[in-house]
Amino acid sequence: MLFGCAAKIGFIFVNYFSMHSGNHYSFKEVVFWTRRDIFALLIVASVPTILYKLLGWTWLVLLWLPIALLGAAVAFVVGFKNNASYDRIGEAPRIWGSIINRGRTLAIMSRDFITNRHAQKPLDELGLRQIHSEIYHRHFVGLTAFYFQLREARQWEAIYKKHNTEYQNRWFRVEEHDHQLADLIKPYLSPTEYKLVMRKGNKAAQLIALQSAHLKRIRSSRWS
Repeated sequence: MLFGCAAKIGFIFVNYFSMHSGNHYSFKEVVFWTRRDIFALLIVASVPTILYKLLGWTWLVLLWLPIALLGAAVAFVVGFKNNASYDRIGEAPRIWGSIINRGRTLAIMSRDFITNRHAQKPLDELGLRQIHSEIYHRHFVGLTAFYFQLREARQWEAIYKKHNTEYQNRWFRVEEHDHQLADLIKPYLSPTEYKLVMRKGNKAAQLIALQSAHLKRIRSSRWS
């Protein structure tokens, strides 16, 4: 019975810690985070123990074979979950690095290709900088909308359960929970674009569409 409870606790810990990519969790953090499950499992383990020892319900005894099989199964599940979790941890920086590199490429190409070279009516330096700034700002706003969308709650996520929310509020902050997207992006968009974006559900995709439409207008007009 105690072996089975220990296996259950280990399985719960892996569920909680599987996406942790830092150095370690302190013992205080672990106890605070999992105290409800620890108490619940202690009660579950105490009931059959008391029935067996005090009331003589010896028929509650289990053979070691099913317990050993259960422990082996839990060990495999823990190992697979751990590997899958760290694969996702490694995948996230790669994707984010790709987004950063593409953003830098967009900025460099905007600066070097949006010029007066093919313009029918050349703009002054201030006019070109304004166009470049619009593209940069729209790109940054798109990234902001993107990571706000990543913070939205999903039905299959456990981050918004009570124990996770308590841990989060005590040990770290999430900037997206302390600010409103509308307040952050409003200074960097025109009033028309701001109203259009805020009416959409997928704001990041709408900003990409606005960026594409702006580049198309630049190519078609050539400052005419």
